[in-house]
This record gives sequence, C-alpha cells and structure tokens, in this order.
Amino acid sequence: MWLWRKCFVLSSSCKQNILDFDRSHLETFFKNIGEKSFRASQIMKWIYHEFQLEFDQMTNLSKSLRVKLQQISTIIMPEITYHAVSKDGVHKWRLKIGENNQIETVFIPEVNRGTLCISSQVGCALNCPFCSTAQQGFNRNLSVAEIIGQVWVAQNELKKEYKITNIVLMGMGEPLLNFENVIQATRLMTDDLAFGLSKRKVTISTSGVVPAIKKLKSLTDVSLAISLHAPNNELRDELVPINKKYPIEALMPVCHEYVSESTKRKITIEYVMIKGVNDHKKHASELIKVLKGLPAKVNLIPFNEFDTSNYQCSSRVSIEYFKNKLTMAGIVTTIRKTRGDAIDAACGQLVGKVVDKTKRNVSNLSGKDKSFQSIVEMQV
Repeated sequence: MWLWRKCFVLSSSCKQNILDFDRSHLETFFKNIGEKSFRASQIMKWIYHEFQLEFDQMTNLSKSLRVKLQQISTIIMPEITYHAVSKDGVHKWRLKIGENNQIETVFIPEVNRGTLCISSQVGCALNCPFCSTAQQGFNRNLSVAEIIGQVWVAQNELKKEYKITNIVLMGMGEPLLNFENVIQATRLMTDDLAFGLSKRKVTISTSGVVPAIKKLKSLTDVSLAISLHAPNNELRDELVPINKKYPIEALMPVCHEYVSESTKRKITIEYVMIKGVNDHKKHASELIKVLKGLPAKVNLIPFNEFDTSNYQCSSRVSIEYFKNKLTMAGIVTTIRKTRGDAIDAACGQLVGKVVDKTKRNVSNLSGKDKSFQSIVEMQV
C-alpha cells in the first residue's frame, strides 16, 4: 500500500506535500483517506491550471474535504531568493530548498518556444571538471515536489508573457541518479491535468548512467540527451568521471536500444567544445565512428567559462570544422547558441548554494574524488 502520510523536506510539519504525487499516486492518496479518486483530477486542475495553492479556495471540493486536507496535507513550493533577467531575455531563478540549500532554474525564450532548464539534485556527485555545478559538491536528491515545483514557480512568474513549451532536466545534478522522483515529475510535466507537454518536448540529460537508461526505456518515451563530451575513454575518463564505471563501449549500446523499435524517442548527443582538449580534428573523426548507426543529433556546446576553471572555449573555426565534419558524415549537427551567460545562466554555469556532503569543494580532488562512486552505486 502507498504510504501517503510522510514527512518531506519541504514541509514545516509532518503533512503530506501534495506536489509529491503524480496523478496515480494522488488517486491512491485520496482513496486512502476515504475519498473518491476523481478528487485527484479536481485538485490537479486547481494547482496546475489555476495556480491555486490554498485548499479553502478550491470551491468544487466539499467544505469537509477542504478542512481534512488542511489538517493532513500541504502544498509547498520552492521559495524564490533571487531572480535575474539577462539582456537576451533569459530568466534565472535561485530557489531555496530546505533550510540551507539553493538550486537554480533557467528559462530561455525563443520565437516559437520557451525552454525551461530545471535541476534534479542539490549539487552534483559526478564531478565533471568543466561544469561549475559539479565544483559545488553534492547534498541530496530533490523530491518530486522540488522538481515539479520549479516548473510551477517559473510558469507562475512568467504569467501570460511566456509559455513553457519545452523542459530539459539539464540543470544541477544527474537526473538518472534521482530516478524515481524524476520519472514521477516527468509524468506531471506530460499529464494534461498538469502541464500537458508532449513527451518529445521533455528531455532528460544524463552523463551515462547505463543501468538507469536501460530501465528508462520501459517507463517513458521522453527524449534523452547524453553528455558525451569526448569520443574515447581516456579523454572521457577525465572530462566525465562516471565513464570509469560506464565506459563508451557500455554506454553506446544502451543508446541504440533506447531508440530501437520506436519512432517516438529521440537522442541528442551533447558535446562541449573545449579549446585544445576535445576539439582536435582526430576527435571529430573518432566521434563519427562512435556514433555510427545511431539515429541521433549532435549538439555542439561552446564551453562557458567560470571563475574556478582553467578551460577555455574552442575557437569558432574549430567548432565550425567539427560541425561540418559531422554533417558531411550524415550526422545532424547543431551549435548551441550561448544564452544567459551574462547572468551565469548558460550551460554548465549553474551553482546555487550547496551544503556539500562530499567535501569536494574542500579537498579539490579534481576528478579523482571517489565520493561519486559510492553515490552512484547506492542510487542505481
């Protein structure tokens, strides 16, 4: 039986945060308190369509039910502590999570769409050296409420000026190391009673947690992005340390499996362009071989610099060469336009505030930190 009465980190007391439930779990919650399951649909419409958080204002619920909900449950969103808008229209929010942690969420407006980049963890355990988030260390996974709450807060802030049409889990953290909560949150993103997005317009980005990608295939058709960043194991061990556990020869077959027998699923290969590190001509040739036969597109990401990094962005000439080389090999390739870098909202720049449990930002082990290994093994 679903244990509905549980204390969550967002709550100030032992009340169930309704945001922690997708539709099926919310229906079970209502059954467990002696109510009809259709109450789930009613309350979801109030929360996600009307942006109403007060039970006593949900007028199509009986007065007795409203009182009961106030006694045993709550609706708590992450709290905005900072909001900035760049000249190119990118919004960045810093959101308080619990007492001592903060995460960051970014909205990128474009002509025909609005993309929200959300976080899945407080910090990140994987310690990729080119990512500012990773240098903050790791604290914990976000709850379902803390993940979907980012979407609610952003859309409520944007009001009618912008509509969120795409969501990417590419913010702070490794989504597939918070598997169950991420899956429940994506169900809310695609549920017509919540945000109603197409599964193709919700993307989970992973550094390559192979067992979780295998598991993902049986549960969802959302799009998948693989943070590859290097075409061989030696270089990827340095840039994406989880490669030591799940090397390229283990990662690529599950990518092929994810899109096999399906025209709905999409895979994007993310490749950050770092000057003198992974942008040589030989790397382009190696990447073509690695991606042979995979129906995927490649997104080349100009490296976004941050204070504690010694890396630099590849030259435009190198990036264009890479693009042309891959395109000539029949691989659909794009160059990501850098947005929001003036407010540190670009890819790899999100930091928030992390109470680090790995002590990485004290020890500064630069890719040799073994703490991520135990976290990976514990959560997969």
